[in-house]
Amino acid sequence: MAEQPSLPSMRVDGQVAVVTGGGSGLGRAMAKGLSEAGAAVAVADLPKMLPGAEETAQAIRAAGGTAYAVPLNVKEQASIDAMVAAVLKESGRIDILVNNAGVNIPREALDVSEQDWDNVVDVNLKGVFFTSQAVGRVMVKQKSGRIVNIASQNGLVGYYKRAAYCSSKAGVVNLTRVLALEWAPHGINVNAIGPTFIVTPLTQSTFDDENMRADLLKRIPLGRVGQPEDVVGACVFLCSPAASLITGHTLMVDGGWTIL
Repeated sequence: MAEQPSLPSMRVDGQVAVVTGGGSGLGRAMAKGLSEAGAAVAVADLPKMLPGAEETAQAIRAAGGTAYAVPLNVKEQASIDAMVAAVLKESGRIDILVNNAGVNIPREALDVSEQDWDNVVDVNLKGVFFTSQAVGRVMVKQKSGRIVNIASQNGLVGYYKRAAYCSSKAGVVNLTRVLALEWAPHGINVNAIGPTFIVTPLTQSTFDDENMRADLLKRIPLGRVGQPEDVVGACVFLCSPAASLITGHTLMVDGGWTIL
């Protein structure tokens, strides 16, 4: 009998992945990374962001991969159900879910409105739960699956003007543990990633503020903010056979911020 290889594979060949918020930035990078690792990718994003999702899918197809865009509003149960149905119709299964869609509305705590709070929490926490629930039902039937929730370093530590955001991401960290516990008997691994501040088209204005950028850099021991590609390896790893015994964990990709 041939010996098993010592190095577990980080390939996900033949699997079907859904990446929410895949039309740009971090979602686009992770969708492309999963494709390069062998997955067919459903790039899900808001209807108004669908041109960006299609650009992501086109880039994957141009590189020889399989991808298509699907509309998704994670704040609406009907939209989540329609997305799952569309992916099942197109691909027949869902093996990987990356809950990347997120939003932040920076406000001083004294200025946060009820609408601000609801918008952030509904996308970042409620959306993650109900998307995971809908896809989880598919994975339970399959007796296999990987879910990766994009949390944040701000799920573990606080930062100015982010009362709703930090609360929502802390919820994602603990939700990840609960889903991991409940779904482990069904062969489903549920993990999270906690990135530091990542430069994307949506966050560029944060880094254009020199005082803000200086404050961020002094808090990151490795001395730089993140790029979308910094998170891709962690995502692919958690979706791969190399991470088969890891569940309920939040993998920090924060340049050392949370060790201080």
